[in-house]
Amino acid sequence: MASDTLRRSEERLDDLQNHGLKIFQKKDGFRFGMDAVLLAHFCRPRPRDRVADLGTGTGILPLLISRMEPTAHLIGIEWQRPMAEMAERSVRLNSLQERITILCDDYRNAPLVLGEASMQGVVCNPPYGKRGGAIPSDTQEHRLARHETACALSETIAACAALLCCLGRLWMAFPPERALELLDGLRAHRLEPKRIRMVYAKASKAPYLMLVEAVKHAKPALLWLPPLIVYHEDGTETRELVDLYAGRAHAQGLAAHRRQVRQAKGTDSGRVTAETGEPDTVPSTERDG
Repeated sequence: MASDTLRRSEERLDDLQNHGLKIFQKKDGFRFGMDAVLLAHFCRPRPRDRVADLGTGTGILPLLISRMEPTAHLIGIEWQRPMAEMAERSVRLNSLQERITILCDDYRNAPLVLGEASMQGVVCNPPYGKRGGAIPSDTQEHRLARHETACALSETIAACAALLCCLGRLWMAFPPERALELLDGLRAHRLEPKRIRMVYAKASKAPYLMLVEAVKHAKPALLWLPPLIVYHEDGTETRELVDLYAGRAHAQGLAAHRRQVRQAKGTDSGRVTAETGEPDTVPSTERDG
């Protein structure tokens, strides 16, 4: 079997239960979490978009996004060579070499490697721990994935902004307690926050994650989406979470998203703009993403 020839002894093969997708992960090292799945389904690449994933890790985001937009070309950038090589083998295992490219490099170099303003989309799930904060004693893979030991948030945002074309979209996951830092950083680089969705473990808890979409050189107009609740109060998974993991949510998502936009803006208009695919509820001069 192909998986037997591609898998290393220190790795395991996980079935993503999503249209046949499988992924290699370290048995005892860093593995992707729920945040990556939620972020992937928050992304909205358009047909034939070029989308870069900065800090791709296991390659989970390009793999999931490839199923949501079959015509997009995805480029995952990971500077840890063992992780990059493992992600590349996952791409080959799923026969996605024509649509997903994995590069081993520091993603701060991405604008030089891929070209400035060369991407219609960028997705990034950066380290949540602030540089200078306490760093627990764990593996190097975990430290780099969870803490800004190698790259500060400001450097990540700068790389994203340089990669994106005008009206290109950035999708990020980040902790709410650092929301002001993130939003200020985005706007400093002409990345205008356009959609935010807060994620709650349970409805009775405070949010633990925020999903943010920003558009380069767009005009201000922020849409707060309905909250995403992960678990019911009894600890069982919500229907939305089950659908996300099964890959069903994206198929239903465009119509649902448009309904959410109309409800949030207080309109039932079904008209959408050609430029954004969003309901036409703003003056024509505002329709830029």
